[in-house]
Amino acid sequence: MIKHILAISGSLRNTSSNTNVLKACAVLAPDDVKITLYEGLDKLPYFSPELDGEGAVPAPTVQDLREQLKKADAVIFCTPEYAFGVPGVLKNALDWIVSSGEFYDKPTAVISASPLATGGDKANASLVQTLTVMSAIIKEGNKLLIPVVRTKMDAAGNVIDKELETALAQVIRSLV
Repeated sequence: MIKHILAISGSLRNTSSNTNVLKACAVLAPDDVKITLYEGLDKLPYFSPELDGEGAVPAPTVQDLREQLKKADAVIFCTPEYAFGVPGVLKNALDWIVSSGEFYDKPTAVISASPLATGGDKANASLVQTLTVMSAIIKEGNKLLIPVVRTKMDAAGNVIDKELETALAQVIRSLV
């Protein structure tokens, strides 16, 4: 039974549409499901196998990310698309998790939000591929593209588009 979902935004911007989408998911989640926003993406060191190999002790921020992932029953991502791919900070975080196995059989949802009409489709596909290699469980209903996101949320980050609200609720239901 899924009771706790860790939400990870691929954006570091204070006014990020992607982070706001995850905050909206927290509001739309069933009362018995808690969605916690991960806030350490910008504090992770650059990944290097030498810092995570045999005998190495990963930085406390890496250990914290791993611990939060272990405690979560599921994970939901929302990412922008940069140069047709996943932002470097998000890929860096995932690189720290490849060998430690926190995504093994972890129910996961992948959302991408973009000001473009493509909805960040290439970043979404890339993130799904990376997480699949890491053995995350991503059902078809756990993927969502949000095109022209700025027309679907107001300046305060509230969802103002009924179709988007319905789609986010469906992703959460599918994940749970």
